[in-house]
Formats: sequence, C-alpha cells, structure tokens
Amino acid sequence: MKRMRRILIALAAVAASAGAAGAQDVTAGATAYKKCVSCHDVGPTAKNKVGPVLNGLEGRKSGSIAGYSYSDANKNSGITWDEASFLDYIKDPKAKVPNTKMAFAGIKNEGEAKSLWAYLKQYDADGKTK
Repeated sequence: MKRMRRILIALAAVAASAGAAGAQDVTAGATAYKKCVSCHDVGPTAKNKVGPVLNGLEGRKSGSIAGYSYSDANKNSGITWDEASFLDYIKDPKAKVPNTKMAFAGIKNEGEAKSLWAYLKQYDADGKTK
C-alpha cells in the first residue's frame, strides 16, 4: 500500500512537470526575446528600429505599424498575428514570407517560440503589460 502511494505520487509529479514544461513561460520568453532586441523593441518607450515595434502584436495585421517601412511581401502577407501564425512564421520567417526584410534564421524550438509568444503578447498597443 505504501509503495503504491509512492508510485502514484511520483507519477503525479512527472505529469505536473511535463505539463509545466509544455506551458508558455513568460520568463523564458524574455530570455528568447534577447535574440530579437537588436532589431525590435517592446514596452512603453518602444520605437521602431531595424524592425517594427512588437507592442500589441496579438490581433494585429502584419505590415501595419505606423512609421515603419515594411517590405511589400510583409504588407501583403495577409497575416493577422496570433499564436498559430506567429509560431509558423518565427520558425523560418523567409520561408513563410518570401522577400521579407527580416534577416533572421528563426527559432526552431517550439517551446522557446511559444515562450517568446507569451512574452510578446503580454504587451498591449501602448506597451503596457496586460
């Protein structure tokens, strides 16, 4: 009986850690964002850089930030950013939007990409965290 209880507790711990590992992690997303920060900005004082501001990304149409000079490919991509479109795009931007100006190889690790999305979607259009 005692052994069965230990096994059940161990299985519950494994299941809980597997669920946490698959979850989006804003802290891990902040670390992943370091790959983006040289070209993109977020937060209340964000400005367009080599790439556009990433505030308010969730629900935004690609190519729509005022004051940023997007490629025609990006403006005409038809993408509205949500988790699925972001994950598809970020793993290989040039494959998803040929002729984009974005010169980034992508993030192939799905967990890292999901965490990056969690980090970015916390910022509203004004750069305030939701």
